[in-house]
Amino acid sequence: MIDLSGKVALVTGSSRGIGRACALRLAEAGADIVVNFVTSGREADAVAAEIAALGRRVACVRADVSHEEDVDDMIGFVRESFGRLDVLVHNAATGGFRPLAATSQRHFDAAMHTNVLSLVHLLKAAGPLLEVGPGRGKVVVLSSHGTHMALPMYGLIGGTKAALTSLARHWALELGDRGVNVNIVEAGLVETDSTRRLPGAAEMFAGRTTKTMVGPRQLEATDVADAVLFLASPLSDLVQGQTLVVDGGAAIHI
Repeated sequence: MIDLSGKVALVTGSSRGIGRACALRLAEAGADIVVNFVTSGREADAVAAEIAALGRRVACVRADVSHEEDVDDMIGFVRESFGRLDVLVHNAATGGFRPLAATSQRHFDAAMHTNVLSLVHLLKAAGPLLEVGPGRGKVVVLSSHGTHMALPMYGLIGGTKAALTSLARHWALELGDRGVNVNIVEAGLVETDSTRRLPGAAEMFAGRTTKTMVGPRQLEATDVADAVLFLASPLSDLVQGQTLVVDGGAAIHI
């Protein structure tokens, strides 16, 4: 069993969906948790209550990861309140579902700042904490099939996720010899509040049964969280700059 007792994990965008599942899974493994949110304060408080019920230390921090000042303040809070940071899970994302032809400069800037530049802000601020140990610091970046597949109304998000994946590999190059692992989890289609708003979502969810190759079981947020837990643990110390695909095999065939 993976034991993260005594470790501290920050999960961005962890009030709902996959981020929430990751925060809870890391807490179940023993980690103290920093729950990050921007607008979903009530949901963040509910996640924190579940984590506290497990006997873990927990704090909710409102911070927009697209703003460097917010990130600096959040990491400063982690340093002062917890004294360490062992795991950073970057899940926060935005972009909206629209055709690329309907994408404005404002849409592009918001998606690039939240989905991509945020990782620069986070690791510039958190790198020194992640480097000091004990043990290797772990960074896990959440991505999607939109990095290499064209999906309806997903061009802006997919494009920024591709940039994020590349950026994560370059962070692995810069931080690897300084005691930090940076890896990516690429999740298949998981039903969340966000993905339910995808145009044609019902048809895509129904189609999962013919795409996956693990029997009738469907991919859930908890399955993605299990992969994140592995990459957050010492079991993955020799996994560096890699992308772990969690989709039941859906993306390997037509």
